[in-house]
Amino acid sequence: MKRKWIILIVLVLILGIAFVGCKKKEEPVKEPVKEPVKEEVVKEPIKVGAILAVTGGASFLGAPESKTLEMVVEKINAEGGILGRSIELIIKDSQGSPEKAISFAKQLIEEEQVLAIIGPSTSGETMKIKNIMEEGKTILLSCAAAEVIVDPVARYVFKTPQKDSYAAQKIFMTMKDLGITKIGVVVGNTGFGNAGKGQLEKYAPQFGIEILIAEVYDKAATDLTGVLTKLKGKNVEAVVNWSIVPAQALVAKNMKQLGFDVPLFQSHGFGNIKYVEAAGVAAEGIIFPCGRLLASEVLADDHPQKKVLVQYKKDYEARYNEETSTFGGHAYDAITILAEAIKKADSAEIDKVRDAIEGLTGFAGTGGIFNFSATDHNGLDIDAFEMLTVKDGKFVLYK
Repeated sequence: MKRKWIILIVLVLILGIAFVGCKKKEEPVKEPVKEPVKEEVVKEPIKVGAILAVTGGASFLGAPESKTLEMVVEKINAEGGILGRSIELIIKDSQGSPEKAISFAKQLIEEEQVLAIIGPSTSGETMKIKNIMEEGKTILLSCAAAEVIVDPVARYVFKTPQKDSYAAQKIFMTMKDLGITKIGVVVGNTGFGNAGKGQLEKYAPQFGIEILIAEVYDKAATDLTGVLTKLKGKNVEAVVNWSIVPAQALVAKNMKQLGFDVPLFQSHGFGNIKYVEAAGVAAEGIIFPCGRLLASEVLADDHPQKKVLVQYKKDYEARYNEETSTFGGHAYDAITILAEAIKKADSAEIDKVRDAIEGLTGFAGTGGIFNFSATDHNGLDIDAFEMLTVKDGKFVLYK
């Protein structure tokens, strides 16, 4: 009997072990839990267009502007971009042609769908695309100077060069100090030249200055002795030339050839040392209003523009082995204002960035301290200008 119980217990144990074994076999094998693979999201670049006279008659403007944009955008992207997004810069060479500027503006807005366009280099081109920018609801940061670009104000249109009305007033202030009261004016037949002529004629009476003669010449002229002979015959006490290349050097050379020995004032479009080189010794003594970039070394260390001016000048000249110009500075201001507005808006949406530009104040650029508003899309006052002159082939402060 006892033996039967032992056998029964052994059978129960064997069956139990077998049952447990079967259960283990039936249980599915659990796979190890894998951590989800984190894929890095690559953000779309921010597209920025530029329409510049890189080549052609206005290349003294567009070439340094183009080089500046490439340099600054490369630096921004190397530092991680803006809001984690790189900038895709699309430069179009208009060669100073308004027709090409129109075509490029439409292409950049409709096909490339850029956030903003920097440029054009000239006032005539800018005025031709002003309405296109408004209709396309795309930001324009013009590198051209004519005041009509921002007066009247257009919602999407801004400019970085100082106002030509302030340039005219600075010229007349200097003339008044010199006792000059009777002058002659010559201007190129460009948007910039015509706008400057209007400003000179508007403000001369306020400073007790009489314009005895005002002549308009062809922007492509290669000899202006005929025009200048007319001014010399009027016995003017000074000459104001308001133009872009090549006339800025040509006027100075022709005056010297004529023995026309009166002070020559140029507009704020004279701020490129290449004009001085082209005029040679005839450039000596030319007086003109300009931003502080060309005199950055003599600014006080605590001047709010000093750091920006010195750094831009250092970077540009080291990279391109040529001197900076105010024109490259206009492009520097345009791209850095745009970058700052994107940061402030925390967005690359056109209207949010536009609003941020319009609300930007106290921004130190090469052209001055920018304080934009709903009624001022230039943001610079008359204090953005210094009067400079040419001495020994160099730009120096005029005293």
